[in-house]
Amino acid sequence: MEVVTWTGRTACALQRALRMTNEQFAEHLDVGVRTVASWHSSPDLVPKNDTQQLLDTAYERAAPLVLRRFADLIKPVAAAQAQAFRVAVAVVTRGPDVLLVCRRGDDALTWQFPAGTVKPGRKAEVVAVEETRAETGVRCAVRQTLGERVHPQTGVLINYFLAEHLMGEAENRDPEENSEVAWIPRADLTRFIPEQNIYPPVLEALA
Repeated sequence: MEVVTWTGRTACALQRALRMTNEQFAEHLDVGVRTVASWHSSPDLVPKNDTQQLLDTAYERAAPLVLRRFADLIKPVAAAQAQAFRVAVAVVTRGPDVLLVCRRGDDALTWQFPAGTVKPGRKAEVVAVEETRAETGVRCAVRQTLGERVHPQTGVLINYFLAEHLMGEAENRDPEENSEVAWIPRADLTRFIPEQNIYPPVLEALA
């Protein structure tokens, strides 16, 4: 079973399939023990590209029996993701600013990144770009995939993309769903969205 993007969860599944301790797995990959421990504590964490390559290599070199164990271990994860309601989020930057929309909720207004539902057969990065334009009038281009997670509060599977502003002024093109659209300084992001609600790789990308 091919792994497109490794997460803490799938990395730990490979570790279990290899039947290695944290120390053994860290040595096997040539990473720090604290890195392996972080995957256990943060299963939705997406390792950096160089670590992704190390995991790819470990997977490719694994014996057939290990690969069968690994496939069995991640079946529940794959099934849950296939059935999950999926949303694509665009983290759009323009110089020192990031684009936000203010959603109308049942009983409150909340600031969020532009986002849209990913229907079967559609690519998440395309949805992120199209929904940004539909909601805000801003044209953008995806520059980096930041990973995915099951949102801890909503249970929705979310794909995050870092995108760059190409053209267009920010305006509220969906007044039924949003009350406001704005560029805000990256440094002020946590004044609009609580830090604990922001996916850590998003914070890292905007730092």
